[in-house]
Amino acid sequence: MAVRGPWSHHKRIVPAGPEIRKKHLIERPRARRYPFAASIELVEMESENEIRELTTNLSAFGCQLNAQKPLFAGTKVRLRIIHRGAIFAALGQIVNARRNSMGVVFTKIEQKDQLVLEKWLADARETPERPSGTRQLSR
Repeated sequence: MAVRGPWSHHKRIVPAGPEIRKKHLIERPRARRYPFAASIELVEMESENEIRELTTNLSAFGCQLNAQKPLFAGTKVRLRIIHRGAIFAALGQIVNARRNSMGVVFTKIEQKDQLVLEKWLADARETPERPSGTRQLSR
């Protein structure tokens, strides 16, 4: 069943069981995601455990990454993304975890890091997307 009003792109999910009275919405991304492959380091705020993975996409509000052992949704992290000699650092929180990937929302970004993020997004906007499964030929 669709929700009417300004959030009409959200769908209502009615779970079975005791939570049936709660309203649940599926969230859509707030900003366009761009394919973006870069090294990412995540440090769990509580345990200080560090993991290193690769991002798969990037937006103004967060990123998705491949993960051998995804962290639980809600986990607070410090993160660093390294791409072409530039470093972006922020605080974040895991918002979704799947079998081999997880999504991170950026919760605090310093001004210098915001500039790095904006540069990467501008570059990504200018890069034409290739259809999935195709390779770029080098000459």
